[in-house]
Amino acid sequence: MAESNTYQITIDEEKQGTRLDVVLSFCIADISRSFIQKLIDEGNVAIDGSTVRSKKEKVKAGQCISITIPEPENLEVLPQDIPLDIVYEDEDVLVVNKPRGMVVHPAPGNPDGTLVNAIMHHCAGRLSTINGVIRPGIVHRIDKDTSGLLVIAKNDAAHASLAAQLEEHSITRRYRAIVYNSFADDSGTVDAPIGRDPKNRLRMAVVQGGRRAVTHYKVLERLGRFSYIEAQLETGRTHQIRVHMAYIKHPLLGDFVYGPPKNNLGADGQMLHAKVLGFVHPRTGEYMEFDSVLPEEFTKVLEKVRKL
Repeated sequence: MAESNTYQITIDEEKQGTRLDVVLSFCIADISRSFIQKLIDEGNVAIDGSTVRSKKEKVKAGQCISITIPEPENLEVLPQDIPLDIVYEDEDVLVVNKPRGMVVHPAPGNPDGTLVNAIMHHCAGRLSTINGVIRPGIVHRIDKDTSGLLVIAKNDAAHASLAAQLEEHSITRRYRAIVYNSFADDSGTVDAPIGRDPKNRLRMAVVQGGRRAVTHYKVLERLGRFSYIEAQLETGRTHQIRVHMAYIKHPLLGDFVYGPPKNNLGADGQMLHAKVLGFVHPRTGEYMEFDSVLPEEFTKVLEKVRKL
């Protein structure tokens, strides 16, 4: 029998009056709205202890929403012929530029159409097995609505080497982001532990007792009520840049989970792109660094912000 996970979310003032399915799509990362609607239809969502089956239900501040997400009994991961933007490839590693909107690996609500399905087809099964059948070759991940560079391990030796570099914080990962508000300084560091948000277990937060998380940032452009920044990860916690920027009052534009629930600049996901990725090659010992261009949807929003 499949297991399930139940989470609770408390509605704040900002989300009052919003449709139930919309609120849940804001609060639950990497799960499609269609899957959220299915959860509601099947009686897996309750408001203040009472099951609700209408996706159009309007929520109120202070309400407690419970969401039960069943684990699939069998999740078969199959190769799919999905186009990949390949930046580099050899017998050990594959560097890809992931588009915004693509989930990295299968999960409830996203059983296929993921990066894993695509690389399984491209690599014909020649991937590391360290992370099991759901995440073959996956050394690190980025969120569904974050675009940019990822390195894939094509064998277990390469995976072990890259994982060790991640643990030592020696892999270079530099991101571009558009955030709210202007900075007083040109650069800075956020060193604050991240763990599950006690008020919403589907989100992350800066919490006492969380895992150490360090993000370095520098301001590239000051754009009125927004800023265009570069963020460099020293550690790699779930949603780290998004959580840290929100923690210092600079949430990402388009981030409906950690930032304002609405914007009028055409951003329908967080404006975050993994632009630079560098690591020591597992076989040759040579340091390799890759750069990627900003995706069109990112540049369009950036131009709108510049014209404000």
